[in-house]
Amino acid sequence: MKRSDRSPLGLYTIAIAALFLAGFFVLVLFGALTYRNTVEIRSRNYGTRGLSSYISTSIKGNDTKDGVSVEDSEHGQVLVLTQKGSGGAEYAVRIYRYGGSLVEDFAKAGAPLSPENAQIIGGCEIFTVKKISESLLEITTDAGSVTVNLRSGGDGQ
Repeated sequence: MKRSDRSPLGLYTIAIAALFLAGFFVLVLFGALTYRNTVEIRSRNYGTRGLSSYISTSIKGNDTKDGVSVEDSEHGQVLVLTQKGSGGAEYAVRIYRYGGSLVEDFAKAGAPLSPENAQIIGGCEIFTVKKISESLLEITTDAGSVTVNLRSGGDGQ
């Protein structure tokens, strides 16, 4: 019979290298899952905050005396942002809910709503505008509420 004088050191080295490789693989896997979850949460956050942010920015961009008002229509509340055009004509950006979406249309002030030609801002089932004080509006959507301070005094409602 032959007797083996081999040392188990080679097997230990391979086992340790395999252990480090498995640990590295698990670490990469956890890192990839964490990154994916972070990106998913960020995308949801942008979608949620985007609607409120768009509305508040639109209001602040049209914050003039009698420039911001709320009207009732067959589609619910309509946020009307009036602008003076060239030649004294008045135009209005109207933001309202139509068909499960928040839409915006642009037309002459006083013109009927045209939801089939309106631009879709985002999906929305809830859209309410509440006047808290003379210069403070609270706009509520599916994404939550945003409070806007009208610097012009909010004389348009």
